[in-house]
Amino acid sequence: MNPAKSTVNRWNRPAVCFAFCLAVLTAACTGPGPAPSPTQSATTAGRYPWHTGIVSTTFWVGEIFDPKAADGSQVMSTYDSKWMQSYGGCDGVVTNGCQTEARTQAKGFAPTRMTPKENPFYLDLPFDDVNDPIAFAERATVIPWANDPGFAGNAQNRSFSYMKNQWVRIRMGNRECYGQIEDAGPGQYHDKDYVFGSNDARPANKNFNGAGMDVSPALNGCLGFSELDGESDKVDWQFVPRDQVPAGPWLNIVTVSQVK
Repeated sequence: MNPAKSTVNRWNRPAVCFAFCLAVLTAACTGPGPAPSPTQSATTAGRYPWHTGIVSTTFWVGEIFDPKAADGSQVMSTYDSKWMQSYGGCDGVVTNGCQTEARTQAKGFAPTRMTPKENPFYLDLPFDDVNDPIAFAERATVIPWANDPGFAGNAQNRSFSYMKNQWVRIRMGNRECYGQIEDAGPGQYHDKDYVFGSNDARPANKNFNGAGMDVSPALNGCLGFSELDGESDKVDWQFVPRDQVPAGPWLNIVTVSQVK
């Protein structure tokens, strides 16, 4: 955000200085909503380009939206066969199954009826680098951080995911929130051109209004989605290094477990 231009030219006047300082202090004390991101380095901007205007739907741990489909349940994820157990239960309310619920800033966008054991700010992207054979074969060459310390040398290790727990910066309007990748989808599982491309490619998925991301109820609330479980909200997103994730409720619990 660009600061407003001042019409005062002589800043050494005490009255002007006092008014300016008071305005700064007032702004610092009143800002609701997610914390702003740190200054983005040129390296990050080039390595992790923005993906803009992407339809995002909502999913949650414990959801069963199609019991007949191989990927129709969030009781498990592609990276954790006991995801619901690892998370601590239904990420919502248990009423005729596991249902989602509205989240509020006052409660840090956390679920109201359970205490999660893992980060409630989670999402998926359509690149399953463990179970999809095409994505697995390509992962060491298309994932930008695959050769970084802590990742290098795991190309053939099926117990290791380059994607799981990675951080993503997500924006909608004037809101910015952060989450960790904990599943793959929606609808596609080796969409490298969209996930890692630098030309803002559209998702290959044609279902769910062409969605290119699912976000958790915590991210749904944090970003101010128009619906609890819709397919009309659009976001901009970007991978982000852990050291550029600012303070916020997304750091209250950080998921660190690998493939289970």
